[in-house]
Amino acid sequence: MSQTTSPSRRTFLASTAVAAAAVGGVPLLSACSSEGGGNRNEGTTTKKDAAKILPAYVASEVVEPDIPGENGSRPGFTGKAEPYDALPASVPEKMGGGGEIAIMSPLWGTPPKKDCAYYRAVDEAIGVKVDWQTQDGNTYGEKLGAVLASSGIPDMVVIPSWEMQGKIPSAIDSRFADLGPYLSGDEVKKYPNLAAIPTAAWQMSIFGGKLKGLPIPAGAVDIIIPYYRQDVFEDKGWEVPTGPREFTDLAKEITAPKSKVWACEDMKWTAFNIFGVLPDKPYCWQWRGGKLVHRIETDNYLEALEWTRKLYAAGVVHPDARTGQGDAGTRFTAGQSMITNDGNAKWYGWTFEQSGQNPDFRVQGMDIFGHDGGDPQLYFANPAGIWAFINRKASEETVQECLAIANFAAAPYGTRENRLVRYGVEGTHHTLKDGVPTKTGQGVTEVQDTYFFTASAEAVAAFPDHPQVVRDWCGWQQRMGAFMKKPLLYGMQVREPNRWANLGDQFEDLENDVVRGRRKVSDVQKAVEDWRRAGGDDLRDWYRKLIEDAGESAA
Repeated sequence: MSQTTSPSRRTFLASTAVAAAAVGGVPLLSACSSEGGGNRNEGTTTKKDAAKILPAYVASEVVEPDIPGENGSRPGFTGKAEPYDALPASVPEKMGGGGEIAIMSPLWGTPPKKDCAYYRAVDEAIGVKVDWQTQDGNTYGEKLGAVLASSGIPDMVVIPSWEMQGKIPSAIDSRFADLGPYLSGDEVKKYPNLAAIPTAAWQMSIFGGKLKGLPIPAGAVDIIIPYYRQDVFEDKGWEVPTGPREFTDLAKEITAPKSKVWACEDMKWTAFNIFGVLPDKPYCWQWRGGKLVHRIETDNYLEALEWTRKLYAAGVVHPDARTGQGDAGTRFTAGQSMITNDGNAKWYGWTFEQSGQNPDFRVQGMDIFGHDGGDPQLYFANPAGIWAFINRKASEETVQECLAIANFAAAPYGTRENRLVRYGVEGTHHTLKDGVPTKTGQGVTEVQDTYFFTASAEAVAAFPDHPQVVRDWCGWQQRMGAFMKKPLLYGMQVREPNRWANLGDQFEDLENDVVRGRRKVSDVQKAVEDWRRAGGDDLRDWYRKLIEDAGESAA
């Protein structure tokens, strides 16, 4: 899938969560009703109520990272990988009871044969046979809606946050099991790898006031990164900018159209971070002077668009970014643009891709600066963005088999279980070359991200073939994490009333038109006024009650 201009919010959520997870809509206990009647599932579960059903947290001590997490950053592993037999086990005994479980999940790739050696090996280790019902990840939502509306729902179903639209949230309420009796409080200790999943990820797994999802945790500092070509910067003697003005001045210096070199790609995502713009819904509100204000109502939002517009107007943005042609990442690695912004997975992805063809290639993350050249105001990323759910009609034995699968899949990096899930059988699906697991041809065909979707361990950075990427990435996250704070309702599932669900859908296209010079900033201001009249002010009142009930009133 090529990237044209700046990635859409939906595309970014999907690519980041799968590659390494967001906003999502769902549920309430302190429900907000409105004139005309309220839906008992609208709103959110308060932190006070969530505390009663959250699993206990017991950190895993099986493997220690080389770089501990700091300021919310991912822990990092820089050492060479050990042979499988030398790895510690996080699941010393089979937890499965020999049953068979049907799981529906997205897959971005070619499905392996159902009886392949990889599936047989993992199923044997868990003690459960899995019937994988994978669907094309790019069209997963279409299939998901049809399955959830039918009577043939599999034992487990994976649902990403970006697919939680339309009737999907209601289906989560009615179609899937409450896992509280199996995982709340100390019950989770029966599944040590699930107990080691960060509490924030579990909090986002509460839907309709019940613990329903098995999460894939995301890194708290997994935000859009402004990447630059460190190798070229050092060769040319360019200084990394530390403010918006310096960025623009450098961009003009870099740009040389006759040499087919431009300073940057579309930088709207980075501009939002530079100017301290709030995240997307439902974390798009803040208190200002005792009033609840939406992100699109702030000067920060308009200033970010205006700064990005000026980059386009100055001719420093690659022309294909304006027209939506080609792939921004390809232009960046080819040296046609020197700065771009994208998800965290690209740091390793580009490095690995270029290592065989351009050994001098080095990419680095630019520290995000504030709008005045000072410290930035950043916001933590969502703690989870993909969940696996268990069929409400499943028997107790089936639920336990599902949890055995999830506990195995959630094994931390550096364990036997993690190696098996990620790389398959040593000697068959991968070999260990100089401490780097390398997939064989059979491994490339058979080992896909499937078990990973049933649950996952805490997000880490671990690339034994490129340890410098780990050091650079963790260092960048530690520095940026120092400037991060939690937005209102952080990590809480929120379901807006359906009548306002699409109220702000037009703004992303409008933003892109403004920065490219096709519309004016004044058009955004008019759109905001229209948004208020069309229901924005009513939505504000709904959120005000929700936020106050959640104990996050203006202070």
